[in-house]
Amino acid sequence: MLLDRLYDALTFPLLIKLCVAGVVVRLLHNKYGNGINHIPGPFLAAFTDLWRLWIVWKRRPEAVHIRLHDKYGKLVRIGPNTVIVSDTQAAKQIYALNAGFSDFYPVQQTVAKGRPLYTMFSTTDEAFHAKLRRAVSNAYAMSTIVQYEPLVDSTTTAFLAQLARRYADNRVVCDFGTWLQYYSFDVIGELTYSKRLGFVDRGEDVDGIIRDLEWLLDYVAVIGQIPILDRVFLKNPFRLWKSKHGYSRSNTPVVEFAKKRMAESNDDDVEDGKDDNNNNNNNTDEQQQPKQLDFLSRFRASHRKDPAFIGPDRVLALTVANMFAGSDTTAISLRAVFYHLLRRPEAMGKLMAELTAAVGERNRNKEDEEEVLGEEGDVGGDDGWASSLLRWSDVRDLPYLGAVVNEALRVHPAAGLPLERVVPAGGVTLSCGGGGSGGNAFLPAGTIVGCSAWALHREADVFGADVDAFRPERWLEGSVARRAEMRNCLFAFGAGARTCVGKNVSLLEIYKLVPAVLLNFELELVRPEREWTIHNAWFVKQSDFFVRLRRRTREGVGKCRAV
Repeated sequence: MLLDRLYDALTFPLLIKLCVAGVVVRLLHNKYGNGINHIPGPFLAAFTDLWRLWIVWKRRPEAVHIRLHDKYGKLVRIGPNTVIVSDTQAAKQIYALNAGFSDFYPVQQTVAKGRPLYTMFSTTDEAFHAKLRRAVSNAYAMSTIVQYEPLVDSTTTAFLAQLARRYADNRVVCDFGTWLQYYSFDVIGELTYSKRLGFVDRGEDVDGIIRDLEWLLDYVAVIGQIPILDRVFLKNPFRLWKSKHGYSRSNTPVVEFAKKRMAESNDDDVEDGKDDNNNNNNNTDEQQQPKQLDFLSRFRASHRKDPAFIGPDRVLALTVANMFAGSDTTAISLRAVFYHLLRRPEAMGKLMAELTAAVGERNRNKEDEEEVLGEEGDVGGDDGWASSLLRWSDVRDLPYLGAVVNEALRVHPAAGLPLERVVPAGGVTLSCGGGGSGGNAFLPAGTIVGCSAWALHREADVFGADVDAFRPERWLEGSVARRAEMRNCLFAFGAGARTCVGKNVSLLEIYKLVPAVLLNFELELVRPEREWTIHNAWFVKQSDFFVRLRRRTREGVGKCRAV
């Protein structure tokens, strides 16, 4: 009895000491055992990834990253095995590696039937990514995207009509940031399925889709900093078992919409291709091209070409990925354009002068200008929204509009976390500019390394000393070589082989909607003395963006001049 008590008394303290010793050894290994102790950074960050989880939890990691680079230099250690880099030349090295992707990406994979669904963004398999991108890349080529312009116009005219009816005509304050997200969701729905989800028409978050997306992004941003936690929460064995056997939560509203739309659509190209297997595969590519102008039709065309790889489930996954990836990011970019223009009237004046000239150029050969501008002096008018739109061919080469878009993407890129890569075998020596921790820096194999667009876009050597200012003119000044360098260093859509496949879709929406809104309405910030609110949950979303709208008159457009 006495020996048992003595044993218990000795064992419990010993276990405590062993646990403490194990934690200490682990923390010391984290700091000194990964070969990156020469990279400066916050003291606690070297010991545990809990530090970077905490800064993401606070929802402004992009601001923290900028401050860290200001303090420590171009390379900063933000975890036991993680380094962030703010140097455009080093960024080109990092994203040319394409050798490995961190476990941050699988956290974003959704689960169906007990298995993760791989997309072009969430997969870590380079061979799979390359094959999938080749299979669907034609659907995202600019030569294809411009064929989608009528679908964009359909949602744009509905959007303009709602702004007029709900806000401009009633002098009611508009939550413009929210409406831009409604627009982006419905445009990508129309582009993908030839049918809107109903955000613009109903003026509300349909079936809580935006709410669900925000929850998912909050989860991914935080849990992605310590990815093993995902196997505890959403991808634990019990939840995977429930999913496999059909006991888990039903599909999200976007998936349900996608399934319904795929079942409804009388896709002519399915009829064209249903006997492919009986025709000795002699159909030409031209014969297999879809007749409809939406992504679903084109993905089905890819399915017919390679049904083993692009199966029905993958077609569904591609369309759903379109919805989630293409809505929030474009809405963020649109908000950035409008918000910064409203806070810089001289830039707004220059853009309006350019857009007015573009309207005049388009109308020069029109016999009746009233057809374009409306019957009662309002641009557009109740029945004239479609005729008030500028075409892609009218706006794609407008220099100041292009400068405004580039500057908005620079000062407020959508992605707010580093795009992580894993250093391959043999390590890599990054060539960074001078200053701080600049110069050459060796990172051993296995190191997680990445760049934040928010930090890269504030590199003064590339973008000028006034990097914190919204100044579109920087994209029109200087030599041709300098402007080309700035364009090459714009990281808003990523870099390397993983550059955002939907870049052209987003640009088409932005270049179409910005002129459409500005030529039809005068906008005014409700509280110009206050900044908007920023919430970084992987995507840096803005809120508290309220405006008043007034319809522009024909005379008002004509009077627009550069300030």
